[in-house]
Amino acid sequence: MRYSGLIAKERVDADAAKVVKRLVRSGHLAYLVGGGVRDLLLGQKPKDFDIATSARPHEVRALFRNCRVIGRRFRLAHVLFSGGKIIEVATFRRDPRDDDPAIDHVEDGDTMRLVPQRRHVDEQQDLLIRHDNAFGEPHEDALRRDFTINGLFYDLERDEVIDYVGGVLDVRAHTVRTIGDPAIRFREDPIRILRAVKFCARLDLGIDPEMYDAMIDQRQTVSRASPPRTFEEILRLLRSGASHRAFYLLWDTGLLSVMLPELAAYLDDLGDQSDEVWRRLMAVDERVAAGDLPNDAILLAALLQSPAEEYMEGEKDPALAFDSFVEDLAQRFTVPRRIRERMRILVSVQKRLRDGKVGNLARREFFADSALLHGLDCHARGLTVPEWAYDVSRYVEPPPAKKIKREKPAPT
Repeated sequence: MRYSGLIAKERVDADAAKVVKRLVRSGHLAYLVGGGVRDLLLGQKPKDFDIATSARPHEVRALFRNCRVIGRRFRLAHVLFSGGKIIEVATFRRDPRDDDPAIDHVEDGDTMRLVPQRRHVDEQQDLLIRHDNAFGEPHEDALRRDFTINGLFYDLERDEVIDYVGGVLDVRAHTVRTIGDPAIRFREDPIRILRAVKFCARLDLGIDPEMYDAMIDQRQTVSRASPPRTFEEILRLLRSGASHRAFYLLWDTGLLSVMLPELAAYLDDLGDQSDEVWRRLMAVDERVAAGDLPNDAILLAALLQSPAEEYMEGEKDPALAFDSFVEDLAQRFTVPRRIRERMRILVSVQKRLRDGKVGNLARREFFADSALLHGLDCHARGLTVPEWAYDVSRYVEPPPAKKIKREKPAPT
């Protein structure tokens, strides 16, 4: 299905348009694809513009001097521009496990969508996709993508959105739906469950009921995903500006108990009294909306501060207790040591800051980070946020207390 006039060309990144036009002039098919097309249709400003093309990676590199080919599992061409901008160019691909995949045509109102044919799969069968370099046709490339809203192409030359999978209707309905059987798609790549949460939270979209059930049924598969990829998705949720909605959805679906049982157990025990966690995440989202994205250590500390402080309470060595608290988590996601150590410092000094005992902390290099976390914590507790919490240059060290001079007793 092709739709004309849905996207204003002037909203397309000029450098991305240049890449598309050069590929087309060289005899290749080339379309904008994925999240950039989705965001344009939703009236959002795309974070980046990706391109799908019939050109092979080495052919893309031959056309652009400012190009490098990256990846093992998934070979991509990155076309580099000034300011660190990267336009990602991928060759059309197909499902690498099937040379002739069965495709169903499903009527959806007045339109037709393509979906991979449902097939019986053994519950114990390993469906993880480990290699993804089988080149294909545009419709095959659309079918191998995760969600219908991410399976759209934009033909810049003809000003047409090309939709093989019913993504335009789902964009209009503000619904996230997998392309094909959601249980199978999540078993192929469990990170897709977290991506579904991200899109629902960040773009304020609803969830297709069948997909929601599959998210719950397949939540344990997330533990099989690559630890670094899972850790990066957690950070993306925290950076998204919608972390409150995202982590509430993770908790609601039971995914949080698989990924972060330390936090899930705390929330389950306190129930409605756990508002402090959610308010702290709302404060994080406000900072992101204000253009002040906290660093990763602050984000993770804000997420875990409440259960961590509960674990540390009454311990003689709070720093050692914090290390014990995050030990399993750090191994589960291979959290870098520098982040773990920074988190320990930031959480350990919060009680001093709440008690107003800033003292020599103001002269330590971590003061700005700990002050920012303190501001988020004050917001969560309903306390007044100090004016220096988000700008430590405004901190004024109180003058030293004056010593009271005692008069010497008169000689007798």
